Amino acid sequence: MRARFTRTSALLSVVAATAFVFACGSDAISEADPDQNDPDGAVRIDPDTGEPITDDGGTPIEDGAGPQAQEAVMIGAGDISSCSGTGGNASEATAKILDKLSGTIFTAGDNAYATGTDKEFTCYDARWGRQKARTLPAPGNHDYLQKNAAPYFKYFGAAAGDPTKGYYSKDVGPWHVIVINSNCAEIGGCAATSPQAKWLEADLAAHTQKCTMAIWHHPLYNMGNHGPATEMKPIWQILYDHDADLVVNGHDHNYQRWKPQTPAGKVDEARGIVELLVGTGGAAFYDFDPKPANIEVNDNVTFGVIKLTLRPTDMDFEFVPVEGQTFTDKGTITCH
Repeated sequence: MRARFTRTSALLSVVAATAFVFACGSDAISEADPDQNDPDGAVRIDPDTGEPITDDGGTPIEDGAGPQAQEAVMIGAGDISSCSGTGGNASEATAKILDKLSGTIFTAGDNAYATGTDKEFTCYDARWGRQKARTLPAPGNHDYLQKNAAPYFKYFGAAAGDPTKGYYSKDVGPWHVIVINSNCAEIGGCAATSPQAKWLEADLAAHTQKCTMAIWHHPLYNMGNHGPATEMKPIWQILYDHDADLVVNGHDHNYQRWKPQTPAGKVDEARGIVELLVGTGGAAFYDFDPKPANIEVNDNVTFGVIKLTLRPTDMDFEFVPVEGQTFTDKGTITCH
């Protein structure tokens, strides 16, 4: 998919912008087929749960409304909440953004600081948890500081997928969205032969959407304190081979947008995947290392979330800052 995009970016350590992409792939959660609708013609029913299928705003979809929405919105970030200090105040500020926006919420890991305990998830619940019913979560390394990330899976329940895996996929409007578990040592690795990689291959081969996005915690490309998570290269390779469009990460506490790249880190405007690192949900900021050539935009003083408006062949993206801040980064991408 060749990505075409326009952008406006402002404020602090911002670099010129160019292309952008989304990547994902998986199969665990999906919409019902149109021929499985409620026979009475009232609302569409999920055959697995017996519950009405709703749009991103929570409204039941009427029978005959079509197999997939023509537009959907996703909003999220990683590195979110703690019970006090910066993470408490800032995560409340980002939560207020979510309160005002309709759409599907996602997290990019490290949901509850500092160690992912049940108590710390009660603090998450008081803020971002106001939108729990419409949240697609991803696990981070702080969530796994508790054995098997048990409080994380307990809190999010079925929305987090199989607790032994932590990866799943869902169609959100016209896009295919994949949540990857980048805590590789906890799930049998992230190598090309790992269970997660094999699942990802099958999921990407099976879905029919033109546009694909992936969300996980540890970024393959990173100019921040943590550096690159090279163990994610095989996952990136699979996504690249299947023409995925965007990867969204957290882990470093800042915002970074990278040019579309191959798994080897070379710019590829025709097929490369854009990475958005959005570790701006509430945790205290990290410094940057010297800026590499492939960075488009970076900022480490602004809390906020990324808003993604998904359409069948393209998407708009916009970094939405907390009240009182002005940094933003926005544009449009056409899917591969």
